[in-house]
Amino acid sequence: MNGLLSPALSGTVAGLGVAMPMGAMSVLLLQEAMRHRRTAMAAAAGIATVDLAYAALATALGPWVASHVSPVEAWIRLLSAIVLLSLAARALYRGRALPAAEPEPAATATAAAAATAPAPAIEARGAGGARAAFARYVALTAVNPTTALYFAALTTAQASTLTARAPAAAFLAGVAAASLLWQQTLVAIGAAAGRRISPAARAWTFRLGYGLVAAYALKLAFPLP
Repeated sequence: MNGLLSPALSGTVAGLGVAMPMGAMSVLLLQEAMRHRRTAMAAAAGIATVDLAYAALATALGPWVASHVSPVEAWIRLLSAIVLLSLAARALYRGRALPAAEPEPAATATAAAAATAPAPAIEARGAGGARAAFARYVALTAVNPTTALYFAALTTAQASTLTARAPAAAFLAGVAAASLLWQQTLVAIGAAAGRRISPAARAWTFRLGYGLVAAYALKLAFPLP
């Protein structure tokens, strides 16, 4: 058991190291939590899943990953930037009329219908939204090569301690737990803020958040391939 503690702690530190920097995905997750906590929790699980997948790949093939991703890193960064810019532009366009002074009649009717809808129907819609959010955030996180390179470098540096299955599994468990805990913390922060700020402040936060996503995408794109 003591032999597994060290790689588990190393994995925890590694998971926090890749999850804690407040990049574009953190901003998106906070925005998601301000709108709907359940879908944001699923989105957080999607981000942590990608962190775990990249860590598992790097643990098994660290040197191979580093040597094969690095030559095309600039093109992958450019693709990531295009995806993030498209997402930010679409969100800013759709949110240009926020906030509404009062709920729209259609929105009110929809809310009333939801309140009177059978519980299984509401639960089904919520489950579908959660699944969609999970898949969307898995895709968005996966196009960023930084996580793959991060874990490749880390696992290559300590390859001698992660060759056996048990230490490697302990390392990956630490990565998954730390990443998921941090992402869910962001969800809780976003959900709490969403309940306490005014509609106008929420609208400006929405615009600022996606503005930061666009700025991060431009930073990610340069230097061009």
